[in-house]
Amino acid sequence: MPRPREFDETEALEGAMNAFWARGYEATSTEELCAATGLGRSSIYNTFSSKHELFRRVLDHYSHRGIRLREALLDNAPDGLGAIRLLLASTIDDELENGRRGCLMVNTIAEFGTTDPEVAAQINADTEAHLSALVHFARTGQADGSVTRDRDAADIANFIHATISGLRTMSRRGAEREALTSVAEIATSAVARR
Repeated sequence: MPRPREFDETEALEGAMNAFWARGYEATSTEELCAATGLGRSSIYNTFSSKHELFRRVLDHYSHRGIRLREALLDNAPDGLGAIRLLLASTIDDELENGRRGCLMVNTIAEFGTTDPEVAAQINADTEAHLSALVHFARTGQADGSVTRDRDAADIANFIHATISGLRTMSRRGAEREALTSVAEIATSAVARR
């Protein structure tokens, strides 16, 4: 009879996520992963099979976590433009309150590029999920009159997605709240219905 796992896998993934997020894939040692997850080396490899597979599971965990957080945040938006405004504001708050870590997906793109097809596929899936949500908010805003109809909803989604990535990059280089907020306000103004 197999022994039951004596740890919470979600907690282990959360710890590993924070370790990879802080240092990147290559710079995170197995010892650091053991410390971050509370697991021994054999437990990590028995559960996740390799550092690479653990990283891929972390990317999935991060992606699903982001979707849940975004849905919870945007359920309270007054309209489509309000949803976009809330998303940009929450991005700034997240950066300034959680150590200016940037986005784990953006950081991974910077580290891996397209050299790892499995990781690239995960990043693409995460990006498509984000863009799909942003298209929804743009279309909602176009329908309720808060977002411009002069641009295609997919173009607006790509613009807001690029703005979020830019805000996270600005934060990592030390930009203050005022500068980040100005960028968010310009972006919101650019997609607002006039």
